[in-house]
Amino acid sequence: MPSPMRTAAVTEEQQQIRREIRRTLRELLAKRAGPAEVRAAVETPEGYDSALWTTLAGRLGLPGLTLPEAYGGAGCGPAELAVACEETGRALVPSPLLATGVLAAPLIAALGTERQRAALLPRIADSTLTCALALPGDSLALALGITGDNTAAPWSGGGRSGGIQATRPDGEHWSLYGEAGHVLDGHSAGLLLVAAHTGGFPRSRTLLFLVRAGAEGLTRRREPTLDLTRSQAGVRLRDVEAELLGEEPVDTLGALAATGRAAALALAAEAVGAARGALDRTVEHVTTREQFGRPLGSFQALKHRLADLLVRIESARSLTVRAADEADPDGVAALLALAQALDAQRAAAAETVQLHGGIGITWEHDAHLYFKRAAADELLFGPAVRLRARAAERGGLFDDPATGERPSGGPAAARPSGREVG
Repeated sequence: MPSPMRTAAVTEEQQQIRREIRRTLRELLAKRAGPAEVRAAVETPEGYDSALWTTLAGRLGLPGLTLPEAYGGAGCGPAELAVACEETGRALVPSPLLATGVLAAPLIAALGTERQRAALLPRIADSTLTCALALPGDSLALALGITGDNTAAPWSGGGRSGGIQATRPDGEHWSLYGEAGHVLDGHSAGLLLVAAHTGGFPRSRTLLFLVRAGAEGLTRRREPTLDLTRSQAGVRLRDVEAELLGEEPVDTLGALAATGRAAALALAAEAVGAARGALDRTVEHVTTREQFGRPLGSFQALKHRLADLLVRIESARSLTVRAADEADPDGVAALLALAQALDAQRAAAAETVQLHGGIGITWEHDAHLYFKRAAADELLFGPAVRLRARAAERGGLFDDPATGERPSGGPAAARPSGREVG
């Protein structure tokens, strides 16, 4: 059975830090990340405003917010990161925060040798190095343990064709061969963390490797995406020299799952922020747009719809804040918060498009950006129904009360039972 969750006491100092992060970010993004600036940023080669990213690092230490102070980080926790993600999500700011600060940096901190941490983490914290997590196929949510058990299926290749394979042709240096798709910020990152399968039976395992930008045999291409504000890339590796992250034996799958639990909270906060941003724009529109000689917002039916939407968004936000302040070793609260946030984001995006009428479906208006973010997040990290099923599984909802074990006919029975040895 999963460990019980405990709510940690939040000190006044922590509350003050969170308020300051929110205030500073909202003021800065209002000046530097309006609709016109966001559209201009996604057209750059990097897919984001690099000058703004440097400012965010300098004023708030955003890329190293949760990194230890010994490596140039701020030493904050998941709740402070959630506040930052909510504000960047509110403005749909394209940035390397998710790829670098939420996914890659914690893995380097957890698995890297002292030499690797000292060389890489300070550069991440001061924004001079961006990173990307490259996984084979469409396995991001599974590899992070968000939508399933990352030990239950050979998502990194499993020794068969496909995936990414790691070998040591000379018995010393690692070489990677394979392809990864939908790599967040993979085309612009200075460092790739590549998950690869290595070893035959009985030494089959998944490891993480460091691949520098410009390595021989590495090809990266920016992919067309539904969500313009979240850049993705295809990565091809052809006998690329790589460095093992950490030292064997290493619990790669455990570190990925721990990172996934933290990432679920950050994604939930980001979705809540995007939903609130869509709602705010919709409220502004219906209070100024007139129909039949009166503002749209004065009609009772629209008031009820917007009030219901506000309740959904605030419920998701409350779940996210609570999950961030709880000891949640099994990640159940984080998964439920993410599911609720994705639902709220989808509902807010749909209402934004509908209540803006004809202009809501035009390229020039911002409504489609929120709609596409909601749809893309469901594809990358959901859907919500799968997240809830995963939370129920992790919470032991399907276990037999008498034995504490899942019945053979339970919902996970059809899942492959093979387990990789980490």
